Amino acid sequence: MDLITPSLGLIFWQLVFFLLLVFVLGKYAWRPILSSLNEREKSIEDAIELAKKTRNEMAQLKADNDRAKADAIIERDAILKQARQTAEKMIATAKNEAAQEAKAEIEKARKAFREEQAAAVAKLKGETSKIALEIAEKVLRRELSDKTSQEVLVNDWLKDAKLN
Repeated sequence: MDLITPSLGLIFWQLVFFLLLVFVLGKYAWRPILSSLNEREKSIEDAIELAKKTRNEMAQLKADNDRAKADAIIERDAILKQARQTAEKMIATAKNEAAQEAKAEIEKARKAFREEQAAAVAKLKGETSKIALEIAEKVLRRELSDKTSQEVLVNDWLKDAKLN
């Protein structure tokens, strides 16, 4: 079999139609296709840039939130520390006031006890002196000649005398 080779005229007309097709496609199809591809590429690049910018903003917001959280924790700890110190001061003040009041009450009770003791001693002295005077009066009324009877009488009176 013979190799089939196209004739020169066929090659020429195929070349002319190919160039005409390339020209028409270049004029009416490729430019809009390339422009839409360029627009698409530009919109993709813009979207990527926006995503990077958004990612950076989110990272910045996260860092700001972390700083704000750390500042809030520090402030909370400071407030709690101050509250503890205030509570400790209040407790210490209350203890001191209670101790002072207790001392004052104890001193007041001691003073009252001393006054009662002094009053009791004074009353006892008064009663003792009254009893002594009564004994002396009774002894003087009796006859002083009999000494043994006087001693018996004084001992009886002492037995009868009740000390309050």
